[in-house]
Amino acid sequence: MSPHTSTGAELVPVDVHAHPQAKSARWSKIEQWIKHPWSTGRLRWQRHLLFRTVISTLLFTALALVAAGAFLSNQISSTLFDERVNQISKESERGLSQARSILESASTTDRASTQALVNSTLSALEGDGATVVRDFVLMPIACDQSLYVGPMASGSLTTRAIPADLSERVAGDQGIYWRSIELGAEDATQPGLIVGTKVLIPPGREYGLYLVYDLSSVQDTLEFINRAMAFTGLILLVVVGFVAWSVARTVVRPVADAAYVSERIASGDLDRRMKVAGKDEVARLGSAFNHMAHSLQEQITALNHLSAMQQRFVSDVSHELRTPLTTVRMAAEVIHDARENFDPLTARSAELMYNQIDRFQHLLNDLLEVSRFDAGVAVLDRESTDLNVIARKVIDIATPVADEYGSMIRLNAPSDGCVAEVDPRRVERVIRNLVLNAVEHGESKPIDITIGSNQNAVAITVRDYGIGMSEEACRHVFDRFWRADPARARTTGGSGLGLSISMEDTRLHDGRLEAWGKPGVGSVFRLTLPRSEEQEIVSSPLPLDPSVPESLASVVLGDSFPLTGEVPKIGYTPLILDLDLDEASPDDDVTDPSLGSGERKKEGES
Repeated sequence: MSPHTSTGAELVPVDVHAHPQAKSARWSKIEQWIKHPWSTGRLRWQRHLLFRTVISTLLFTALALVAAGAFLSNQISSTLFDERVNQISKESERGLSQARSILESASTTDRASTQALVNSTLSALEGDGATVVRDFVLMPIACDQSLYVGPMASGSLTTRAIPADLSERVAGDQGIYWRSIELGAEDATQPGLIVGTKVLIPPGREYGLYLVYDLSSVQDTLEFINRAMAFTGLILLVVVGFVAWSVARTVVRPVADAAYVSERIASGDLDRRMKVAGKDEVARLGSAFNHMAHSLQEQITALNHLSAMQQRFVSDVSHELRTPLTTVRMAAEVIHDARENFDPLTARSAELMYNQIDRFQHLLNDLLEVSRFDAGVAVLDRESTDLNVIARKVIDIATPVADEYGSMIRLNAPSDGCVAEVDPRRVERVIRNLVLNAVEHGESKPIDITIGSNQNAVAITVRDYGIGMSEEACRHVFDRFWRADPARARTTGGSGLGLSISMEDTRLHDGRLEAWGKPGVGSVFRLTLPRSEEQEIVSSPLPLDPSVPESLASVVLGDSFPLTGEVPKIGYTPLILDLDLDEASPDDDVTDPSLGSGERKKEGES
């Protein structure tokens, strides 16, 4: 039982916090705090180490203070209550014993004298100068018509203030009993303590005499202590928060500066450095960071200088070689045209010289194009172009080479055309490189060219049924001078830069160039381009995995297939049909869905 209680050496010093943009950012953050406090607080918790450190410190400190305050309040209230109960017990026992002896030894025989005796005795009991305010209640144990003295109470008390269980205990025994109670009205109660015993009043009637003590002073003392502890805890929490903010800011601010400087260096501002002050661990970190930034700046500058020299060297050499190569080519053409008048060995040498000079010419052209890409000066000349026209032009160019290999080139294109805003010269070069590459590795099997489109993209796939590629080869096929089999000789005069240049041309269009292959099955190259400069590729209209036949994909307009990126993922199979295009023979007639019913493409037609 207890009374009611309440618990309660730098190049460019950087100071990001003084930057004018940081001030405007603070105002926007304050506005965000007002409009969206929860989302803003969660974002700051995730992104700001200083905020997370201070809030965590405040939370743990607050929990510790609440736990300590609750423990102290409970101990103080228990101590105060026990001390006051001991004091009241001694005082009430003395007063009740004295009153009982006076009343039990009284010899009054009439009602008036008995009432006067009781009044004087109870008045003395109420005003004995005790430090704790107390009132009394006198209540007969049994109702009787011959009572000299009726129920009595002092102050604002009535007999209803006596708990029933306490009155029963007093009526049953001669001892002194006590209990804590609530005094006052329901809306304004204060703790109290009631002590009672049984007395005899003439003419020999039993009464319950109770002393009621008001403990509101104890409650006031306890509330004052709780308020003092709460105020002290609040001040301590503010102090701890300020200390945590100061300490954390000392550590976090250099980290924030380092992050800001790193971002500036990454954006190209290589002269940015951290501000270093002092000789502590943070200062050593700043010095090490600046040293690293300086070293990176030197290396990047050296690499840029070396790259510029390489680009200039390639460009200069390519340009300088064009003039003597033109002269040599003219002489080689004259010798090549007159080779029939030479002996067989000299005639064969003339052919080899002519072919190698032609290959040298292609290599110079490719090197010049690569130097333009590396220098970042390659530009697009977009115009509305029908990809069907480009594909047929490429087929006309590649057909003589395909005839030498014994391959047939088949075109599968929509009959109403496929128009997109592209650079026709670059797209033609890409398709030509893909077709010639397929012819070289097609093992004299058919080469299928498929054209398709959807709402925002156009696509061209080139498939061969030759030696195929491994997954590793698909990842490197667009690297410069890369060859899957170094021992395999180039027979089409390629420079090893064709697919790499095709990839650069595709990137200029914001398109995708992807490869798929399986050894012994063949390979597929897919070129996906946006229909216009403003549009973005969402999906490709043609499949990369040939498990979905290209003929079906081009006929069913609106089908779209996921992009796999520049390094394709092998194995996407959206549809499996019982069609085996690998079995097609170069001598078989192949129906072109772009043609009318009854029309068929014959070998060599485009």
